[in-house]
Amino acid sequence: MTDEVTRWYRFADLLPEPAATEVRDLWATGEQEAGLDRLVAGLQAHGVVVSEAVVAEIAVVAREWGMGEVLTPRLLHCAAVRAGAEEPALRLIEHPDARPLPAQGTGQAVVPWIGCGRCGEVLARVHTVEPWGALSLTPLHYALLTPGAAARSRLFAADSAWPALAALGTCA
Repeated sequence: MTDEVTRWYRFADLLPEPAATEVRDLWATGEQEAGLDRLVAGLQAHGVVVSEAVVAEIAVVAREWGMGEVLTPRLLHCAAVRAGAEEPALRLIEHPDARPLPAQGTGQAVVPWIGCGRCGEVLARVHTVEPWGALSLTPLHYALLTPGAAARSRLFAADSAWPALAALGTCA
């Protein structure tokens, strides 16, 4: 199991020096939000292209630190897109202009978030729809949606984004 520090340092290592050290230092001093912003800005500024799976992992960290809405549009520009390449195993599918799917009669909305190119499963966030129409900042839970004739889903607790992502990546 990858711990948070190891994951953070792996992301920082995507950047050239001294940008990588700056991101690691922001983590070490408790400035995770600034570090995430600097990480994504560094990926863009240095033209670092990363795999779709790494973009999905950074999106999970960004969501955990309350930066998902701010960083997702920028993250979508960092993913490797190669003509003729096979479908990536994991891919960030959330787009800033996408509308959540209402969960009929529940006051909740389902936001498709990360997809698996091999099996078609989708990791979604389930949010409360606030009285003013916005979605709750944190999800109620995560849902792994499996398409098909007998569509099914598996639910994960609100603090289980990483186990949900790991489950998404286990298809054959």
